[in-house]
Amino acid sequence: MTTQTLQPTSTTAPLTAGSRDRTGACSRRGYSALIGALFLAGFLAYGVGFGLVTSVIGAPDFLAAMAAHQSTLVLGAFLMLLNTVVDIGKGVLFFPILERHGKRSALAYLAAISVQVVFLDIGVLCLLMLVPLSQYATGASAAWATGLGSLLTQANTMAYHIGQATLAGGAIFLCAVLYRARLLPRFLSAWGLVGYVIHLAGAIAEIFGIHVSLMLLVPGMIFELALPLWLIFKGFQPAAYGQDA
Repeated sequence: MTTQTLQPTSTTAPLTAGSRDRTGACSRRGYSALIGALFLAGFLAYGVGFGLVTSVIGAPDFLAAMAAHQSTLVLGAFLMLLNTVVDIGKGVLFFPILERHGKRSALAYLAAISVQVVFLDIGVLCLLMLVPLSQYATGASAAWATGLGSLLTQANTMAYHIGQATLAGGAIFLCAVLYRARLLPRFLSAWGLVGYVIHLAGAIAEIFGIHVSLMLLVPGMIFELALPLWLIFKGFQPAAYGQDA
């Protein structure tokens, strides 16, 4: 008498090469879209925050009126601080992509963006110090409080320009890798490379008291708007993930 052993049969079809490719493509697209979204989120958060802060400190004798506009200043400062998380996120997500094509460049960009947010945060801290300072903006203390308030706003401006100079220097390495490895269309990477060089020159000029950064900011700003849109809708080339096209 013989016995038969029943072998279990699988009802799950093996994953085909095509479906694996589609899954990988979706994952890569999601990763690049996340980086693009962070670029836009940082641009929006810092821009709106800066606008709110400027609406307060741009008014004449703003310290005396601080009680009525304190919430606006604090909200704007919070949004500017929120940019710290966004920028660090960009640097961390970019690192493994850049590392495949140049570890030193990847480290340079991550270090630059980290130093930049430190300077931006120092500037925001100066702005937040305006709130307690406003308590001394009346009577005999008004003169020195106003002078100190002006110094704090100028300190924020200087910290911003130093941070931007640092970021632009690191972003030059970023764009050089993107151009050399063809992770993006070369015209876009070249635009970013030129834009950040110009932005670096403008930030350094501001540090020396030459007020030209607003004009020199435009090419880099266009790149920082075009890059996230490209990443969201097109994504990096497969070489960014160590894969063939």
